[in-house]
Amino acid sequence: MTDVSVRFAPSPTGRLHVGNARGALLNWLFARKSGGSFLLRLDDTDTARSTDEFAKGIEADLRWLGLDWDRFAKQSDRFALYAEATEKLKASGRLYPAYETPEELDLRRKIQLSQKKPPVYDRAALKLSDAERAKFEAEGRKPHWRFKLNRGTTAWDDIIHGRVEIDMASLSDPVLVRSDGYPLYTLSSVVDDGDLKISHVIRGEDHVTNTAAQIQLFEALGYMVPVFGHFSLLLDADGGGLSKRLGSLSLADLREQGIEPMTLNSLLARLGSADPVEAQTDLNALIAGFDLSRFSRAAARLDPHDLDLINAKLLHATDFAAVRDRLPAGATEAFWLAIRGNIGRVAEAADWWPVATGEIDAVHEDPVVVAAAVEVLPPEPWDATTWKVLTQAISAKTGAKGKALFHPLRLALTGRDKGPEMAQLLPLIGRDRAVKRLTGK
Repeated sequence: MTDVSVRFAPSPTGRLHVGNARGALLNWLFARKSGGSFLLRLDDTDTARSTDEFAKGIEADLRWLGLDWDRFAKQSDRFALYAEATEKLKASGRLYPAYETPEELDLRRKIQLSQKKPPVYDRAALKLSDAERAKFEAEGRKPHWRFKLNRGTTAWDDIIHGRVEIDMASLSDPVLVRSDGYPLYTLSSVVDDGDLKISHVIRGEDHVTNTAAQIQLFEALGYMVPVFGHFSLLLDADGGGLSKRLGSLSLADLREQGIEPMTLNSLLARLGSADPVEAQTDLNALIAGFDLSRFSRAAARLDPHDLDLINAKLLHATDFAAVRDRLPAGATEAFWLAIRGNIGRVAEAADWWPVATGEIDAVHEDPVVVAAAVEVLPPEPWDATTWKVLTQAISAKTGAKGKALFHPLRLALTGRDKGPEMAQLLPLIGRDRAVKRLTGK
C-alpha cells in the first residue's frame, strides 16, 4: 500500500481516555506500517462544548503517547465545504427538507415501537405538498435536512468484520443539516474524509451501521469510498461496559498515576487481537508486529491491573537515559539498574534512594550475624562480587546459611524485608554507610 491515509478525529470537548487512545494508536500504527500518512482532525463544530484547552490537551496526550501526525485539520475551518456539499445534495434531490419537531418525531417512534415496528423514519416529509411546506414556513418552522437513502443492500468488505451487508430499509434517512443550518457529524465527516482523501477509515464497531449510510453519501458527493475497518469496543474485566469508567481511565489520570506511555501503547496495540500483549519500550517494535487483520470481532476486555503488570515489566527493561530526568537528583545509572526490577512506577525509585545514599532505620534481627558482618566487612572498592565474598565470610564464621544468613543482613543494611539484589545494592551503599548501619553508630 503506497497511498494509505488515515485519520484520528476526536472532538475537543474533553480529554482523551483509553478508548480514544486505542483508536488513535491503531490508526497511527496502520499508517506507519504501510508507509502512509496520519491526519489529526479536530471535530470542533460543537462550538458550545469545544475549547482550545481541550484541543491542546488532546495534542499533548498524543505527544505523550509518541503519536505524531503528518497532517492537521479543524472542522471549524471547513464550514464552506459543508455548505457546498449541502447545495450539491439538494440539487441532486438526495437532500430533502423535513419539518417535524423533536416532540413529533418522538411520538411517532413510540407509536412504532408499541406496534412492534422498527422506529424508522417514514419519509412523511417527502409526501408534503408545496402548500403544506409553505404553511410550516409561515408558522416559523425551519426545516432540518435529511439524506434520502437508496433502498436495497449496502455492502462492503471490512478489514476486521469481513463482508458486511446492511438492509437500508432498516435505517432512517439521516439528518445531515439542522434547522439552524448547522452541519451534523455524518455530513462533515464524509466531506472531510472525501476532500482530504482518507483511504482507510478505522474506528469502533459502534459506527458499523453509520458506515452504510456514509458509503451512499460518499458516492452521492462523488468521493472515493474508503476502505473500512471496525474494531471491537472495550469492556471492563468482568465483561461490562467500560464507558462509565472512562473518566478514571483518562490519559491525564493514567499519566499522574505513573503509567508509562509505552505501557498503554503495548496493551492497546494488541488488545482484541490474536497476538499476545508484550511490554515494548519502543513504538517501532509495535509497528513491526502490527496486523489489523488479526483483530477479532469479539469485544476486548481491559483490566487496569494489566496496566500495572505491563508497567512493571516495561520498567524492568527501561534504560537509564529514558528515566534520568524523573529520578532523584544525583541518581546514577548503577542505582537505576539496581532498583528497576523492584518497582512498578518510576516514582517508587525515590523510596530506594535513601536506602542507597541516605539514612535508614536499620533492623538488627540477628546480632550474631550482624556482628560477624562488621568483623569481616571487606575493604573498598566494592563491586557486584562483594556481596558473595561478604556472605561467604559470615557463613564461615557463624555457620548461618540461607534465609538465616541473608535476611538479617538485608534488614540491617537496608531496613527492608525484600528489595533489589543485594549484590547490586551493596556497592551503592558503600562501606562507611554499611558500618554505620551494622553497628548502629
